[in-house]
Amino acid sequence: MLERVADGLWQPWLLGLFLLVGLWCTLKSGCFQLSLGTWLKASVFSLFRRRKNRGNGGLTQFQALATALASTIGTGSIAGVATAIFFGGPGAVFWMWLSALVGLMTSFVEKTLAVKYRRRARGGGWEGGPMEYMERRLGWRFGAKWFSLWCVLASLTGGALVQSNSISAALHASFGWDRIRVGTVVAVCTGAVILGGIGRVGRVSERLVPAMALLFLTTGIAVIAAHREMILPALGQIVGCALSPKAAVGGGVGYGVCAALRYGVARGVFTNEAGVGSSAMAHAAADADSPAQEGCWGMFEVFFATLVVCSVTALAILTSGVYDPAGALAAIQSGTVTGDMTGAPLAGAAFATLFGQWGRVIVAVCLLLFAFTSLLGWDYYGERGLAYLTGEESLGKPFRMLFLLTVALGSVGQVGQVWALSDICNGLMALPNLLAVAVLAPEAIRELGRDS
Repeated sequence: MLERVADGLWQPWLLGLFLLVGLWCTLKSGCFQLSLGTWLKASVFSLFRRRKNRGNGGLTQFQALATALASTIGTGSIAGVATAIFFGGPGAVFWMWLSALVGLMTSFVEKTLAVKYRRRARGGGWEGGPMEYMERRLGWRFGAKWFSLWCVLASLTGGALVQSNSISAALHASFGWDRIRVGTVVAVCTGAVILGGIGRVGRVSERLVPAMALLFLTTGIAVIAAHREMILPALGQIVGCALSPKAAVGGGVGYGVCAALRYGVARGVFTNEAGVGSSAMAHAAADADSPAQEGCWGMFEVFFATLVVCSVTALAILTSGVYDPAGALAAIQSGTVTGDMTGAPLAGAAFATLFGQWGRVIVAVCLLLFAFTSLLGWDYYGERGLAYLTGEESLGKPFRMLFLLTVALGSVGQVGQVWALSDICNGLMALPNLLAVAVLAPEAIRELGRDS
């Protein structure tokens, strides 16, 4: 039932809306995302320039990026990509790339608006997000409340349940560890960080995110290099299965283009969060030079999370030969899909082709780090949504306790149900934000002119 609800929400309505809003922002900006040097210079390359500390409080821009990446480079980067390929075919990767390409400008717009319409936090620093520009710029209080409600629920599902479930599944598959015990330990470790507030989350994220990304990218690229003769055939599979109405895998049977589109865009959105609006709350807390510059940081976030990290996962799976399209289709059609066929175990099998049993260990460790940092970011998003929804900052601590309880219980959930819940909450949260982004895109794009 949950999967049917998720499919009905995403196909074709939200799939089309994400792509159309991204295309609209792209056209209004004159395809600004193609000016790679410009927005990289304004974002990641600015780390090499000295920057005056204005003493405005809040997170540094790198801490804000790390916090946002902490939630975006999560299980979606490993388990989500593997799930998309298994259920949507290799063509899902093509649609994931396309959604990220137009999502670069969606991300720019929402991060720019988040900084432009943020406000001072009570304890110092900044806070904001889609709810602020919906209310303060558009006067759309209903949309802001709707976004905040589903943000809280997405924090508990896609934030807590999905991440915890993926950690416990990976560690159980690799080491045979009891899943509920894993969930309890993860909850305790998460609590040790989030109880220190957004400042501690930012400090932990800026240390963990670069380390975990480096570990995953170096080992993943090594797997692809070991099977380099399969890179071109894998790219051919990706493009061919995306554009063919019925990409055959043998005997005239194959994945439909709708399945590739649905899983590719949904997993891409889950990974980079462009248009969902969640990571805009982390960027709103940054001590930014200007709204447009923070928008460029948002573009780098999507570029790195999807076009770099997710591509490494996808190519590792497709070049290593561990994915069998015919076998996957047969299991889907007969309803015999098991947890060992998809998600993290499929990615682990790809890494094992080069590293042996250590390959599964590497994936389990990366997944543990990815999911742990995602928990940190999503707790903050849920707290911000709840504070706006109720007008009470004092509910932050009770929400953290609920979040940690959900982390512990999510470790034993069924993977299909958990991902379906996440898709539903993310989709309903994104709906008002996408509409607001579409209306305010010209205003955000004008901020580029003020910086030039």
